[in-house]
Amino acid sequence: MKYKLIKELYDCFYTPPELSVPRQEIEDCHKALIEVLEKPERRLVLQIIDAKDRIAEDTSIDSFISGFELAWQLSMELNNYKNERLVSCRTGRLGARFTRKEEEPK
Repeated sequence: MKYKLIKELYDCFYTPPELSVPRQEIEDCHKALIEVLEKPERRLVLQIIDAKDRIAEDTSIDSFISGFELAWQLSMELNNYKNERLVSCRTGRLGARFTRKEEEPK
């Protein structure tokens, strides 16, 4: 996987929401389908469910990665801003001219 470390962070910090009602609804529908479908059709339904679950997991991981990258970019931007501000304060280049008392016009 391209983002192995971020995937490990995702696994460590992401807690899936409790979805007991939708999960029960899926289970009930699945049981009803098993009762009326033949084995090949049941297998097809399971493949659809598995593919849907993979899509949901991939989407969740992608969302986590996008949020992580956004946070990283914001952190770098804030760090650059802070560094530029420190340099500006030290050099007196803040967009306005600072004068010392000796330099003030008379």
